[in-house]
Amino acid sequence: MRSRELLLALALALALPPALAEPPTRQEVERAAAVVRQHPDLGGKRNTSTLRLRDTDKNKKKEEASSSWDWLVKLGRWLSETARVLMWIAGMLAIALLLVGLRRWLQVRKGLSHAHRAPPPSHVQSLDIRPESLPQAIGAAAAKLWQRGDHRAALSLLYRGALSRLVHAHAVPIRAASTEGECVELAEQRLDAHRSAFFARLVGAWQLAVYGARLPDASHALALCQDFDVHLAEAAA
Repeated sequence: MRSRELLLALALALALPPALAEPPTRQEVERAAAVVRQHPDLGGKRNTSTLRLRDTDKNKKKEEASSSWDWLVKLGRWLSETARVLMWIAGMLAIALLLVGLRRWLQVRKGLSHAHRAPPPSHVQSLDIRPESLPQAIGAAAAKLWQRGDHRAALSLLYRGALSRLVHAHAVPIRAASTEGECVELAEQRLDAHRSAFFARLVGAWQLAVYGARLPDASHALALCQDFDVHLAEAAA
């Protein structure tokens, strides 16, 4: 810096006329300064160039950065849509499997019910309860037997007829090995109070005659014969 000042002073001295004893004027100073500025080592204008990032480069980099994440965004959207479709498919398959399973369950249940529904017995203990083995008017036929003096046959006909009507007309689940007491309980479960009470009276008269060797009085026996077709009709009411 000191050498530069010395050069500047020398230039001013050279630029001034030697005959002047007075201080230089402003114009003379400016002229000397202009000479100094023209010298390449003492200043002057220089043209320099520098590299700068243009805005387009920044935008380009931003676009490249954003495009590098586009595949991830697209992948996320695709996975979301795929998951939704898979959920719909899974739901439809679940409903289809449920319907198929329900149908099979109903078929199996129906088959089991048919398998459990055994055919009605033809005999209960040793008594024949087939409808074709009995007269159509059971009460009237039993009354004739009683009046003819065949008391035990009359009571047997009433009891066999009652069992046949309960099984075939009223769907009471009496089986071949059912006892008198079991038949009464089954009748109470399926029949109304009047019918079940009548059947209980009939069974009582039958048991008294068979196991107790005691016959009911004539009025009681004939009342059973008369009320038979009223309470135990051939077709269920």
